Amino acid sequence: MNIGDVAARSGVPPKTIRYYEDIGLVRPERSANGYRAFRETDVHKLTFLGRARALGFSIENCRALLALWEDDRRASAEVKRIASIHLEEIDRKIAELGEMRETLADLVDACAGDLRPDCPIIHSLTSGSAPRDA
Repeated sequence: MNIGDVAARSGVPPKTIRYYEDIGLVRPERSANGYRAFRETDVHKLTFLGRARALGFSIENCRALLALWEDDRRASAEVKRIASIHLEEIDRKIAELGEMRETLADLVDACAGDLRPDCPIIHSLTSGSAPRDA
């Protein structure tokens, strides 16, 4: 199977497949003329990687999860550990985004949005301080 076929079946773009090959996540066979020859197992790996990346797992976490997936004697505790740490990171990012949204909403509310040059948004971006009640 060529890279176009495996990309269509796995949902992973060819450029990403080449990158995954470069970093050793997939290792397609090579035909006599040097073209990549993907197997069904490569489609499954790439589908797995595509889903893991869509959930935000890092490349290194994907590498670890892929190794665990390929290990029939894996301990699910290790899979859960990796996923739990990632979940904590997502929760932290959500909290940071909530704070960021609240700050930006306050700035937008404080700005008159008129023809005057005074703007709490610009002031905050240049000074790093939150706006005072205008």
